[in-house]
Amino acid sequence: MVCINSNSFLLLATFILISSSFSPRCHGENTQFPHRHAMHSEGMTDLGGHGVVFLETGRSVLENGDSERNPSLILAAKRTKRIDPLHHFKHYKGGWNISNRNYFSSVGFTAAPLFLISAFWFLGFGMYLLIICFRHCCSQRQHYVYEKKSNALSLSFLVLFTTATIVGCVVLYTGQGKFHSSTTSTLEYIVKHKNSTVQNLKNVSNYLSTAKQLGVDQYFMPSNVQANIDNIQIKINASTTFLEEKKDSNPDRIQHVLDSVQLALIIIAAVMLLLSLTGFFCSVVNLQLLVYILATIAWILVAGTFILCGVFLLLHNVAADTCVAMNEWVQHPTARTALDDILPCVDNATAQETLAQSKDVTFQLVNVVNNFITNVSNKNLPTQAKLEPSVSYNQTGPLVPVLCNPYQPNKTRRVCEAGEVDFNNAAQEWNKYICEVSADGICTTPGRLTPKHYNQMSTAANVSSALYHHGPFLVDLQDCSFVRRIFTDIIKDHCPGLRRYSEWICIGLTMVSSAVLLSSIIWISYTRLKRGKEYIRQYADMPSQDSLQLQKGMKK
Repeated sequence: MVCINSNSFLLLATFILISSSFSPRCHGENTQFPHRHAMHSEGMTDLGGHGVVFLETGRSVLENGDSERNPSLILAAKRTKRIDPLHHFKHYKGGWNISNRNYFSSVGFTAAPLFLISAFWFLGFGMYLLIICFRHCCSQRQHYVYEKKSNALSLSFLVLFTTATIVGCVVLYTGQGKFHSSTTSTLEYIVKHKNSTVQNLKNVSNYLSTAKQLGVDQYFMPSNVQANIDNIQIKINASTTFLEEKKDSNPDRIQHVLDSVQLALIIIAAVMLLLSLTGFFCSVVNLQLLVYILATIAWILVAGTFILCGVFLLLHNVAADTCVAMNEWVQHPTARTALDDILPCVDNATAQETLAQSKDVTFQLVNVVNNFITNVSNKNLPTQAKLEPSVSYNQTGPLVPVLCNPYQPNKTRRVCEAGEVDFNNAAQEWNKYICEVSADGICTTPGRLTPKHYNQMSTAANVSSALYHHGPFLVDLQDCSFVRRIFTDIIKDHCPGLRRYSEWICIGLTMVSSAVLLSSIIWISYTRLKRGKEYIRQYADMPSQDSLQLQKGMKK
């Protein structure tokens, strides 16, 4: 059984991928999922491998959005229109919603025929076995009938159903192997993106913390920018801490479920195959007692296997609904849906605010470096000023190039000018302007940067570069661009294979349970025919009076 934690999207996503494998053909619906390419915001840097955060606390990783401004959308509305037993057997119209018991009631009703078959089989065949046992134990006279045509027909059916069981077991075993490998790889895909996002959130928090304390000589970040860093850092750290507490247990729990499902299916395939072959052998050699024992075992196992078929069909329907819901959400990511409670999305205003703060920190940090270069290192001060250590440290030589600021004062994009160094080559270029210093920190050779100043400037440039590249990641995360890409990948790359392999499991379980069901009936009837044949042989060797009594007994 696959357990669903409706408050954990990691569990949900893996459940989607486990059960999304169930092809719509299992219940006669043809569902197509259009493939959509990843959507990138203009000007954003794709860092590749950041992933998406799955939270239990609502739509937002950093802040909840204003949902009232967005229209509502019922996901998979047409597909989920099913009979709902909890609503007086009327049609369910709420769409995909794993937190709605009526949704699960309606989707569970689709597996009702298999559950009914299991119940009818359990009761009907149980009564049949009970009657045979009663007649065998309580009746003094056994009644047998033998016909050559019936014997040949029963043997043919016995061979046919045994062969069908073997084929079904092969399909089931093959399907479960591919199904397990597919679900495991899908789980690894989700966990990789989740852990990558956790690490990137931690990196952003660390970069912001470092930027707040950075300075070059006497130049530091403005106090209001430092306050903004504190505010956004609190939100990021809260989300990161929550994810750190959750990220280790869920994948192990899900993998344990996958391993348990695999083991259960292997055992079912092996037991059913052994039962079918043993029943065939005992029927052919006419071991009546063993046949009745095997039929009793088959009676219980077939009932359980039909229940398992129903469970897999139920999971298929939920998963297929989820694939449709994901695809519809990808096309309408701003609409209010049942996915909003488990997706890390916020409104555009919050996303833009986060990006604006990230841009502001980058802009101010570059200004700190450039202010020092312009006002201190590149100043040719008179001799008397050189006596002031806070103003001069005997800097001489070619002027130090300033750092290219990627933003204008209004935080729009800016093109680097000639003579400026960018984040990629700043440290390498500034290394050319380092001077040797005395114990007092005064340059003793030509140069405009002391090793201390160089280290401070290089650190500031590195942190600015990191924030510049991670800022779009935060917005990409918040406006659900990453979720869209993950859902698109799941729909395009993972769902088809999983659906195909779980369909094999569905077909295999159906073939095995049906074939063993019919085989168990043939075991008993064929054994009784064989017993009748033996009685006829005995009848040919009996005295006439005994033969007459036996003949009368067989006619009754």
